[in-house]
Order: sequence, then structure tokens, then C-alpha cells
Amino acid sequence: MQNVINTVKGTALGVAEYLTPVLKDSKFKETGVLTPEEFVKAGDHLVHHCPTWQWATGDESKIKPYLPKNKQFLLTRNVPCYKRCKQLEYTEQEKIVQPEDGEGGWVDTHPTNEDSTEGSATAEMSSEEKSDMEETDDMQNNLGNAIADLNLADDDDGEAAVMEDSDLEDEDDEAEVKPTFDREKVKPKSIEPSGEIIQTRTYDLNITYDKYYQTPRLWVSGHDENRHPLSVDQMYEDVSQDHAKRTVTMETHPHIPGPPMASVHPCRHAEVMKFFIQTVTEGGRELGVHMYLIIFLKFVQAVIPTIEYDYTQNFTM
Repeated sequence: MQNVINTVKGTALGVAEYLTPVLKDSKFKETGVLTPEEFVKAGDHLVHHCPTWQWATGDESKIKPYLPKNKQFLLTRNVPCYKRCKQLEYTEQEKIVQPEDGEGGWVDTHPTNEDSTEGSATAEMSSEEKSDMEETDDMQNNLGNAIADLNLADDDDGEAAVMEDSDLEDEDDEAEVKPTFDREKVKPKSIEPSGEIIQTRTYDLNITYDKYYQTPRLWVSGHDENRHPLSVDQMYEDVSQDHAKRTVTMETHPHIPGPPMASVHPCRHAEVMKFFIQTVTEGGRELGVHMYLIIFLKFVQAVIPTIEYDYTQNFTM
């Protein structure tokens, strides 16, 4: 039933997107949305600092005239996914990043456990496993604080401008991220401490510009260890159960023909980004529009916590 509802909504939104005019004036600071030009600027920044991401064109018949032909959407391939979401140990209480409303709040499935205890489950873990889990938890649980601590560049005139290649090369401001992680140099984990072989899945991730919601939108397509496409049910195994079939739905990709792909619905993206902008502003800093996709990838990680795509920024807690 939910899939039928999602299909009807997807069709209606497709019509609405067609009728929606292209956003021309920047409203990033006020509402958390992007113009197509700002999306390209943020994409250039992401590609420059994280070369595992690249621009793509897609099907020629699906070119969007409001975006450069060679910068229709962003793509990264063969992202590892070692565990299923049900294997993660969730805390007793979940953190609501945004308050509940008619559509439900944005859920961080790995909130900070204030009553920190070292129970038997933790004691049984190896030091290496605990280190990995603590690192992941720190990044997810303290997302708000981490963003406030980022050294963000000041944008004097507050207007968005497309990032030129020369600007990328000469960029030397406080918003510079640390050296990116080269996924190709990392040897994939193949054996668990118990000696069992990990059945590693891989995912291709896309980031498109949603004209109706005026925000980025994440798409994922998975393969098993034999490079066979994952079924819909298998992909939902790698999605937080708080978001499966609700925040994450199967829809037609706007640039790539073929079967529906899993997508993180963008209806809350602007609201969540506005929350982060306000948090940073209250801390006496300013969030430049070029940082949008780097922050976007941080909060979307709560939806797909086991797909290890985010090597864009090292946080110092």
C-alpha cells in the first residue's frame, strides 16, 4: 500500500516540478534551498575536495536546461557496505534532529547516550571494533556540534557565484577541508574477527538537483559481492528502519533510464539545512553555500549509516 502511495505522490510531484519555475534568487540563508547555480558551486567544491565524486551527464534526452550539460548530477561508484542496518546496536533513545510534525521528524538513529555505560556487549568487543564504532558514533552523534566547530569562510556579499576552476586551485581559506580519503588505496575488509567472510555490498550514489524542492537529492543503487543488482528488499536492509519506505522510496531517476532507484526524499532537506545554518550563525560563524553538499552528506548518513561514502571531512571533536 505504501508503495502505491509513493508512486502516486511521485507522479504528482513530477507534474509539480515541471510547472515550478527555476529558482533565480538566492534564499540559502533564509530557507536552506539552492538555486541551480548554487548547486553547481557546491558540487564543484565537493568534487575538488573529494575526487571520489565526479560530475556526470546521464541520458541526453533527460538533460535539464537549467544545469550545465556536463554537470547534470554528481556520481560516486563502488562505495562499500559491510554490514546490514539490523547489525548496528542502536541506543535506547533516538535523537530527533527536527521536531515531530505531520510527516515525522528527521531521526538520527545514532544519538549520544547521555547515560554512558560500558556494558557487557561493549566489553565483549575487540579494541579495534570499539574504536571503529566510537569513531562512527562521534561523527553521527555530535553532528550539530561538529558543524558549529567547522572553520567556515566568510561570504562578504552573501551572494552565490559559480566556482571557477582557478578559484578551486587557489582556494586557501578557513573552509578548506582536510585531505580527502582515497577509497581506491584502502584494502576492503574481507574477514571478521570471528573468521567469517563479510559479504560486502557496493553502492553507486548520485546527487541530483530537485527543481521542485530546490535542494539536492540522494539516489542509491546497490550490488552484491558478485556484482548482481540488489533487489528492493535487499537495499532496504541497508536503510535505517526509521526511514525505509518513508523517507527512502523507490522512484524513477531524473537523468538515468532504467528501473526505479532508492532515493532519500528531499521534502525535509531544506528544513534540516536551515537548522544547521541557524546553529552555525548562533555560534558566531557563517555557513557558505559552497559547503552545502559536504554538510548534506553528513546528515543523510543517518538514513544509510552502513554505506561508507563519507570521506569529505575529518571532524575534531
